[in-house]
Parts: sequence; C-alpha cells; structure tokens
Amino acid sequence: MRRIIGYLNPYWGAMLVGFAIKFTGTIMDLALPWILAYMIDDVAPTKSRPAIFAWGAVMVVCSIIALLGNVIANRRASAVARDATRAIRHDLFAKIERLSSKQMDELTVPSLISRLTTDTYNVNQTLGRIQRLGVRAPILLLGGMVVTLIQDWRLSMVLMSTLPLLAIGVAVISWRGIPLYARVQRAVDRMVRTVRDDVTGIRVIRALSKGDYERARFEADNLALSEEQIRADTVMAATNPLMNLLLNGGLTAMVVAGAFLVHSGLTKPGRIIAFLTYFTIILNAILSINKMFVMISQATASAQRIDEVLSLPEEPDSVARPERPADAHIAFDDVSFSYNGRENDLDHISFSLPRGQTLGVIGATGSGKSTLVLLLQRFYHAGSGAISIGGEDIESIGADRLHRMFGVAFQSDAFFAGTIRENIDLGRGLPMDEIERAARCAQASEFIDALPDGYDHVVHAKAVNLSGGQRQRLLIARALAGNPEILILDDSSSALDYRTDAAMRAAVRREYPDTTTILIAQRVSSVRGADQILVLEKGHMAGLGDHDSLSRTCPLYAQIERIQTGDDSIGGDEYAPA
Repeated sequence: MRRIIGYLNPYWGAMLVGFAIKFTGTIMDLALPWILAYMIDDVAPTKSRPAIFAWGAVMVVCSIIALLGNVIANRRASAVARDATRAIRHDLFAKIERLSSKQMDELTVPSLISRLTTDTYNVNQTLGRIQRLGVRAPILLLGGMVVTLIQDWRLSMVLMSTLPLLAIGVAVISWRGIPLYARVQRAVDRMVRTVRDDVTGIRVIRALSKGDYERARFEADNLALSEEQIRADTVMAATNPLMNLLLNGGLTAMVVAGAFLVHSGLTKPGRIIAFLTYFTIILNAILSINKMFVMISQATASAQRIDEVLSLPEEPDSVARPERPADAHIAFDDVSFSYNGRENDLDHISFSLPRGQTLGVIGATGSGKSTLVLLLQRFYHAGSGAISIGGEDIESIGADRLHRMFGVAFQSDAFFAGTIRENIDLGRGLPMDEIERAARCAQASEFIDALPDGYDHVVHAKAVNLSGGQRQRLLIARALAGNPEILILDDSSSALDYRTDAAMRAAVRREYPDTTTILIAQRVSSVRGADQILVLEKGHMAGLGDHDSLSRTCPLYAQIERIQTGDDSIGGDEYAPA
C-alpha cells in the first residue's frame, strides 16, 4: 500500500487545498444544529423577528458555504484520484510489458488483466472516498462529540459510552475482511481466465458443440466468485447492524436521559433537539467511516496485488560476457533449458549457422522447436551453455538492440484492428516501398492488390475477415518488412500450399540474401532446401545436416520424409510407424 500512496506525492498540494475547503464546509455543517438550538432556546423566546430573520439568514449562509465547499472538494478529490490512478495504470502496464516470460507464466495473463482493471478500479474508488470522507467524517465525528460535550457533558457521556464498542467491532471485522477480499480477487482472476478462453476459442467451442460444457465451467467459476464475494461482504456487512444497534441504543438512552434533565430544569429543549441532530450526524459519520473501512479493506488487497507486480525485479538489460569467434552468425554451444527446473526441455543443443544461410528445424510436436527460437530471442534464459549472434553472447546484448535484429512470424500471431498496411508496419514507420517489397516476397501482394482498398483494406480484430493462408502471408510480410538481420518463421507456412510456400522461400533468398533464416516446419518439403536441418526429438538433437545426408543417416528424418511422401524406398522398414 505504501508504494500506491507514493503516487499521491505530486498531488499533496491539491489535496491540502481540497482538505481545507472540505474542512470549511464540514464546520458549517456542525454549526447549523448549534445555531438552531440557540434560536430555539434564546432567540425565539424574545419574539424578536429581526433577530430570528438574522439568525435564519446566518443558517442559510452556512448551508450555502457547506454545499459549495463539499461540492468543490469532492470534484477536486475525484480529479486527484483520477490522475493518480492513471499514473498507476500507466506504470503497471509499462511494468507488464517489461516482465520476463517466466514472470508472465507465474502471474498468468488473466491475473494481470484483473490487476490492471479491477484492482486499479478499487484503488481509484478508495482514493476518492478517502479524500471525500477521510476529512469530513472524522471532523463530523470528533466535532460533534466536542460540541455536545460543551453543550451538556451528561448527555455526551451517554453518547461516548458506545464509541469504544464501535471501534473494537469495526477493527475486528476489518481485520478479517482484508484476507477475504484477497480471495475474491483471486476468484476474479479465474473468472477472467475462463471468459478469455471462451471468447478467444468461441469458434472451436461451437465447432465441437461444447457450449454446454463451457457454460458449466463458467457457471462453476461464477458461483465460486459469488460465494467468495458473499463471504467477504457478509463479514464486512456485520458492521452496519452492530453500529445501528449500539448507536440507536445510545440514542434511546440519550432521549430518556434528556427527558429527565429537561424535567429537572438542568437542560433546555433546544439542546435536546441539537443533541438529536448531532447524534444523527455522528451516526452518519460512523457509517461513512465504516463504508470507508470496507473500501480500504478491498483496496488494500488490490494494492498488494498491484504492488506484487510493480515490485518484481527487472532482469538486467545485458550482462557482460566474453566475445566468441565470429565465424558463425548464430551459434548454440551445448545449450540446455528447462521450463520447470526439473527435466530439460532442450538438452545439449549445439550448432552454428553462417550469415545468410537457412536453418530448418523439424520434429514432432513438443520436441522443443519453438523453445529453441524463444531462447535465441532471450525470452527465456538458457540453463547452461551459451548462445551467440555474430560472436556476441546474447546475454551481453541490450534487449532493444537484440529484438531489433529479428523479424518473427508465428503460426498464430496477433492481428490488430486497422488496415493491412498498419498491420504490416506495426508502428515502425516503415516506407511504403519496404512494405510492398515484403508483401511481394510473402506472396501476399496478389490478394492485397485484388482488394478494393488494397493496403488500406481494414483488417478486423484477429483478422477474422481473412483466410488462414492470407493471415499467414501477412505475418510473414510483417516479419520481412523491417529488413531483419535474422528471420524466424515458426511454422508460419502451414496454411500455404506447396507452390506458394516454395515461391515464398525462393523470394526471401533472392530479396533478402544477407538475412539468416530459421525455418520451423512440420513438412520436409519446407526445410529440404535449407543449408542445414536440425532434427529434434524430445528436446534432443536427433540429427544435423543437409537433406541428403539426413535422409541417409538420420532414422527419424527418414521416417518423417517417407510418411509425408509415401516413398517406401526412403530409410527402411525398421523406421516404419508403429
């Protein structure tokens, strides 16, 4: 919570001005019952109309000052809460963008979405409420107690006898409520994850007729969230009946005591009326403080979740490492890596690739193909071994410079609402001739030119108005448009026919001869023209070489080729599928 409060530092001046205005308006609220009691007990018996009208005018002025003061202070409080929350959201979003892949895996995307939306909303509401009621409610409470004590200490003792019980009750309930609201936010995370999965996978759900199953899953998460919210709200709601019981009991006792005091001539009727008004003011102030405690309990849990992200250590931009001989553009030297820290997902991978050459990577699903390029881009850090680009260890390269070396196209990459040109450019400010060149190499210019708006054709979110092959060609064009030093095509041609795939690979070699390419594919036809082919099997190197040598020496590669081509002469019967 301390870090969140730090975001208020630029606004302390504005807050102090708002507090002063709020203080003035609140004092006017406290003055009104006193003036009313004075008019009833002292002014009215004189039957002086000028005096009555004069004091009535004073009450009107006090009411106007109280109204304007509270309205102006509330507007200023809302502005401060808005600006502080905007700064929190900005820093939280920027921090999320800088999180490592491992940290993202641990926090999960749905949880980060919830922290960026629901949690910041809770903090915003609490910052505003504290400024609006954090001054007004305590002044009304303490001021009301002081005024009543000055007017009649006997009646004040009746009122004050209930306050310690109230304070203890609110403290105990709030202490129990904060952990419950933390559980509510975790349930919100699960709900967001389910909704996100359902929205992104709606076509699959409909295609497989799994609507009832997903509704049941959503209902389970919805019910769990409701139960957690009810549990937390039930605990926090106990303060209202507790306060009403104690305060109404005190109010009854005060009326009874006041009746005896008036009958005995120890006090006046106007004071009793004023006491009833002050008692109502104090009751409302305590109710407001109670609501504020509920919001603070919820905001504290949210602030802790926000702070958990903001306080995560950032990985160093680079670490000094000795340079290696620059005889290869890309080199893996005995690299091993594990996602879970127990068993390696990649084990002792070694290869070197000269500049301008192509490395094909092939293997079964889950063999570690995509993990290989994630390590190369330093989204994850190798557990052992070293990875270098141009003889420079990637750990010693700044993140921005490292990522600018790459052009990457994944099989299921992101599209954004906008034009085709904007989706290829992706905010890089590329000249139009580079965008058109990349589109031609990716074999996308043919269908783009056929569109009425050409490169200004609007692409819907997730490119739902394009076919699978068109989407993949645009992704490849995006990867090529920045004239990358290293091009990574991660199974990004699976929706292309053989002819288009071959034409795309030939165009890349012709137009980008100095670009080193890593081509991950499931089809032998896509990698057979590569200078080197790396065959992976369960994270291990099953073979490394060109197509002809692997067909003779690598049983797994020969088996894949034979299955895909139907050529029984390749390999041998010992490689036949089980």
